Amino acid sequence: MIRVIAIDDEPLALRQLEMYIAKIPFLELVATCNRAAAAKPYLEGVDAIFLDINMPDLSGMDFIKSLPNPPVVVFTTAYSEYAVEGFRVNAVDYLLKPFSFKEFEASCAKLRRHLEMRTALDDRESDHVLHFKADYRTISVDVRKIVYVESMSEYVKIYLVDSDDPIIVLYSMKNLIEQLPASRFMRIHRSYIIALGHIAEASRTSVRLDNDKHLPVGELYRPKFGEYLASC
Repeated sequence: MIRVIAIDDEPLALRQLEMYIAKIPFLELVATCNRAAAAKPYLEGVDAIFLDINMPDLSGMDFIKSLPNPPVVVFTTAYSEYAVEGFRVNAVDYLLKPFSFKEFEASCAKLRRHLEMRTALDDRESDHVLHFKADYRTISVDVRKIVYVESMSEYVKIYLVDSDDPIIVLYSMKNLIEQLPASRFMRIHRSYIIALGHIAEASRTSVRLDNDKHLPVGELYRPKFGEYLASC
């Protein structure tokens, strides 16, 4: 179920929203409010807000901007000039009053797709942590912080964006590159794996990372790396 709040200072518009929400099987109405500020006690655990923009005490736009972690929002308003600004605050949709139930239903379907995609992304992000055994303890590494990896015999040295000293663990380059997202990492040498997003300058034979580290591109890895550069 998608938990939602409806906010509108017009009683008839708020009542219509309430009736429309009741007809959508995957929506659960948590609260209806006639002022934006009145919704604050209900925000925890809410997935989305159906929100009027033009309200007397605090506009819906200003209300969303005031929240540090706002729920997903669908704006409902009679004023089309707010549409561009609405999408600037990442509104999922913008319903122009008066809107029919069919339009509302389509907006809800869009809302559900958005939340499903965000959940799937969050699930993938949670998988972006690698765990290594080292000296009877476990070291966890967020792959999004990796700048490059260097081979050191049977060990690897993992250099991170927020640390001057690398993490050193017993692991093979072959196993590590198989664990890293292929869209974000590439092995460019028998001794080096780089995060593609940290490339500052590159040719088929060498790379300069954004930390000013210069690395060679091994002959065996040049064709694949060259294809990557050509696609950029």
